[in-house]
Amino acid sequence: MGTGRYRIIDADGHVMEPPDMWQRYIDPAFRARAPRVVRRPGDHTRFEVDGHLVPRGAGPNSVSTPMLAAFSARTRERMGEYLAAQYSATSQVRAMDAGGVEVAYLYPTGGLYTASIDALDPALAIAICRAYNDWLLEFCAYAPERLRPVAMLTALHDPASAVAEAERCAARGMRAIFVRPNPLRGRRLDDPAFEPLWVACARLGLAVGIHEGQGAAVPTTGAERFESFFASHAASHPMEQMLAMAALIGGGVLERHPALRVGFLESGCGWLPYWLWRLDEHWEVTHGIAGEPELPMRPSEYFRRQCWISCEADEPYVRQVLDQVGEDRVLFASDFPHPDHTWPETVEHMLAMPLGERALKKVLWDNPAAFYGLT
Repeated sequence: MGTGRYRIIDADGHVMEPPDMWQRYIDPAFRARAPRVVRRPGDHTRFEVDGHLVPRGAGPNSVSTPMLAAFSARTRERMGEYLAAQYSATSQVRAMDAGGVEVAYLYPTGGLYTASIDALDPALAIAICRAYNDWLLEFCAYAPERLRPVAMLTALHDPASAVAEAERCAARGMRAIFVRPNPLRGRRLDDPAFEPLWVACARLGLAVGIHEGQGAAVPTTGAERFESFFASHAASHPMEQMLAMAALIGGGVLERHPALRVGFLESGCGWLPYWLWRLDEHWEVTHGIAGEPELPMRPSEYFRRQCWISCEADEPYVRQVLDQVGEDRVLFASDFPHPDHTWPETVEHMLAMPLGERALKKVLWDNPAAFYGLT
């Protein structure tokens, strides 16, 4: 398996959930309120969840309907073979074979939105996550050595329930969870309410992926001032990750939990050296002043100790990031099968990067294996 000289781990692949999955897998007590795919006149296909529509439509926090229609057309054009197979586990493995990918860690598509609703009932939110996680485990059972499930834990409305779900997923063999970078109900990721979750993840050895998905019904950087996909999407992914990183480092989460492994995904990596430099500069100015973060190490040292970041396969600054941050901190991620990338050209573009054989081996295999604890 792999592409000749290199074995490949996809650190951020995606599944496409069957439209009726939520009703089939959710706790029967919540079935009437489970996410449902809807298409209203003049609107794009969305999920209705207990009266909420996601991804957000026209107006504030919008996702452009014409843009999503264009994405659908690109999906039919670029991913037709897998679309025709209804994105089954069989087709997922077939796609991996086409790209020479040996192992893929899988994140949701619709699941980026269905529980990411600020006003959602906490009990329903965690039931949605449980339904997805149960389905994903069955999906990955088709080829368990290759399809690796990442538990959806976006329902942080009730932190105690989130901890219980993390423990349940770990007991069923999952080795990673993901959360969103956005605040939820006014809580950042460094909120004291989430401390038991970080304790549990560190204790259980669960990797923590931070994954944005523009259009969710939660506060999102850029959404309050832009309606176009162009501006809101360009802003949301890297800027939400910057803020999440500032919270986890500045809030002392990484200081308190040195065994916690955190990955910042689907936002590119070119911004990282600047952001770490800026955080370090502010640490120098504020260190030891009352009311400022009490961090014995520079922010960049916390990142190099326990964080990773995924790159885009055609991103122009990957070599510079490796030089500035370290060759062991960057991950390959495909985003398959989302239509802003092509397949298997994504892998071909990554292999063509002028990184050198040692660095490419790390980015493609060693680094994601270290992040996810793959042995």
